[in-house]
Amino acid sequence: MKDYLANEIRNVAVLGHSGSGKTTLMDAFLYYTNQIESVGSVEKGTCKADFDFEEKARNHSIYSTLIPIEYNDNKINFIDTPGYLDFEGEFRLGAAVADNALIVVDGKEEIQVGTEKSFYLARKENLPTIFFINKIDEENASFEKTYESLRETFGNSVIPFECPIIENNIVVGSVNILRNKAWYYNDSENAKDVPDNLKDQVAEYYDHIAEAIAMCDDELMERYFSGEKYTVEELARGLRLAVRGGEITPTYCGSATNHTGIRRLIDLISEYFPSYAEKGVIEAKNEDGEKSLLETNEKEDLSLFVFKTVIDPFVGKITYFKVMSGTLTSDQVLYNVKKEQEEKVNQIYVINASQQKAVGKLFTGDIGATVKLPYAQTNDTLTDGKRNILFDDIEFPVPMLSYALWPKTKKDEDKMSFAMAKILEEDRSVKFIKNRETKEQVVYGMGAQHIEVILNKLKIKYKVEVDKTIPKIQYRETITKIVNAEGKHKKQSGGSGQYGHVKIRFEPCDSEEMVFDQEVFGGAVPRQYFPATENGLRECMEKGVLAGYKVVGVKAVLYDGSYHDVDSKEIAFKAAAHLAYKDGMPKAGPVILEPVGKVEVIVPEEFTGTIIGDINKHRGLIMGMEMIDDKNQKILADVPMAELQTYSIDLRSLTQGKGQFVMEFDRYEKAPIDVQEKVIAESKKAED
Repeated sequence: MKDYLANEIRNVAVLGHSGSGKTTLMDAFLYYTNQIESVGSVEKGTCKADFDFEEKARNHSIYSTLIPIEYNDNKINFIDTPGYLDFEGEFRLGAAVADNALIVVDGKEEIQVGTEKSFYLARKENLPTIFFINKIDEENASFEKTYESLRETFGNSVIPFECPIIENNIVVGSVNILRNKAWYYNDSENAKDVPDNLKDQVAEYYDHIAEAIAMCDDELMERYFSGEKYTVEELARGLRLAVRGGEITPTYCGSATNHTGIRRLIDLISEYFPSYAEKGVIEAKNEDGEKSLLETNEKEDLSLFVFKTVIDPFVGKITYFKVMSGTLTSDQVLYNVKKEQEEKVNQIYVINASQQKAVGKLFTGDIGATVKLPYAQTNDTLTDGKRNILFDDIEFPVPMLSYALWPKTKKDEDKMSFAMAKILEEDRSVKFIKNRETKEQVVYGMGAQHIEVILNKLKIKYKVEVDKTIPKIQYRETITKIVNAEGKHKKQSGGSGQYGHVKIRFEPCDSEEMVFDQEVFGGAVPRQYFPATENGLRECMEKGVLAGYKVVGVKAVLYDGSYHDVDSKEIAFKAAAHLAYKDGMPKAGPVILEPVGKVEVIVPEEFTGTIIGDINKHRGLIMGMEMIDDKNQKILADVPMAELQTYSIDLRSLTQGKGQFVMEFDRYEKAPIDVQEKVIAESKKAED
C-alpha cells in the first residue's frame, strides 16, 4: 500500500438498517479491487467485515469495522457500522470519524428506522451523503418505489443519478441520468440510447438534478431559469458543490451480492465525495476552551483523535485513531492532552477488518492503529506537543436497560471487576455501577442483545460466568406521625453491669438523613452519652420496620432518660436507642416511599398519543411536551422508576424502534397502598 496524502483520502461511514446489505457491500468493494477472491455470506459468517465470534453467531454486525480500498490513486477508508439499534454506540462512532456517509437501503423494504437514524445522524455531522438502493435485482425489489419513499421521507435533496433497466422482471442494465445514456450488463463497455419507456422518467430525474444544482451557484441559477442546458463541466462543478453542501443526496442502485453497480458506485464516491484535504480547516479547543483552528494538511502540527479502543487477548490494547493534521511516524513520542502524559507510538498499523499491516508513516486524514499505549482511551487527543488542543468527544448514547450481575463462583467474582473495566474501555455505551446499598453490581446496556453480547464477552473472552437479575429498586421508608418511645437496656451478670435508658420522640421532617436533637434537662442523660444514642439510632435507620429499606425524613429528639453512676456506658445507651427505635417506629405510621424519575422521551409525532397512554399506564404524570424539530416530539414526565426497568425494550416495540428516552432519579414519593403491600410481601418472602 502506497502513501496517501490528505487530498487522496476519503473517509466514508457505511450506515443503514440491519439487513440492508452493508457488510456484503464491503465484500463487493474488496472483491472489485482484487483484495478477496469471492464475496462472502453474512448468513454463513464468511464476510470479511464480520469477523468477531458474536457477529458470526448473530449474522449481523456488532462493531464498526475499517475496510480500506485503493482505487484510481485514491484511498477510501470505509467504516462499516452495525445497523441493529442495540449497537448505536458503534454506529455513532463510525459517523463521528467519517467525512462522508454512504447509506445502504434495502430495495425490497419500506423506509426503515435504521435508514432514518442514519440520514439524520449524517445531517447532524454535516456529512455529504449518498444513498445506495441495494438488492435491486431481487424479487419484489422496486427502485422507483424505494426512491419515492426516500424523497418523501427526506425531502427533495434525494435525487437519483442512475435508474435500473428492467426487462421481463429482470434487471439487465441501468441508465446514467447525468449522461443520458444506458449501459447493459451484457455489453458494459458500450453506451446505448435510453430505452423509450424510460425517457420521460429520466428527463424528470434530470430536472430534479438541474434544479438542485441551480440552488448552489448564482451563475448556474441564471442558466437554469433561462432554460439553457448545463455544459458537462458546469454539471460536474455544480454537482460537486451540491453534494458537498448537502443540497443533493445522490441515489444509486445495484446489488452487492451480484456485484451490480459496484464500479459505478465507487466512481461516484471518488468523484463527488470530498477528500479530507478539502475541509481546509478543522476546529478544536485550546487549554482555555477557546476555538483553535488547524489546517487539514501535512504541513500542520501533528494531532490525532482516538475514536476506538479494542482489547485483544493476544496483542493487548489496540488504539484506533484518525490523523487530524500533520504526519505521524513510527517511534514518535506524543502528548496525551487529556491525560497529561507522554505516549510513544512504536509501530503504526493500517487496519483492514481483522488484519493489520505495519507502515512507517500515516498522513493527514488517514486512519490507523497502534498498540499498547499506556494511557490513551477513546475520545483522547494526542499531539506532538506544539499545541495543546482537544477535539470534541464523540457523543455516545446513554444506556438505560439494566441488570444486576451475580458471579457464579468466587473465582468469577474475583475476575469480574477487571473484565468489566476492559469492556467499559472498549464500549462507551456501557455503564457499570457497584451499588453499595443493594450490594448489587449493575450493568447498563442499550438493549437486550447488547446485554447478551456483554455477558457472552465476559464468559468467552474473560472466562467469567454470571447470572443476571432485574436490579432491586431502592425504596425508602419514613413515618407520618409523632410518637414518644422508650428504651431501657439493663444487664447485670456479675461484675460490671450495663445500664442505659432513653426517651425519644420521633417526628416527620424534610430530610434525606435522620436529624438528631436533644432536649434533656437536669442531666437526666449525661452529655457524653448523646453520641452513642445518636449512633445507635442511625444504625437502626438503615433498616426500616416495614421492608428493611433505609429510613428517611425522621427527626429523633432525645428528651429524657436516666443513667447509673457505675453501670452506664456508651454501649448501653446505644443498645437503649435500638430498643426505643423498635418501640416507637411501628407506632409512627411508617410508609414505603418509591423513587420517581424525571423522564424525557423523544418520539416521532405520530407516536405521541401511544406514548402518553403508555406512560399513564405506568403511573406516570405528563409534565410537558415540546416539538424539537419538524418530526419529533419531546415528552417530559415523572414516572416511578420501578415502572421503567425494561422501558427501553417496551419503547422500541411501541415506536418501531424510533423512540429514545433518558431517565434520572428526581425524588421520593409515598407509594400507593397496593405497591407498599407488594414491596412488604416481597421483603418477607426474601427473608423466609
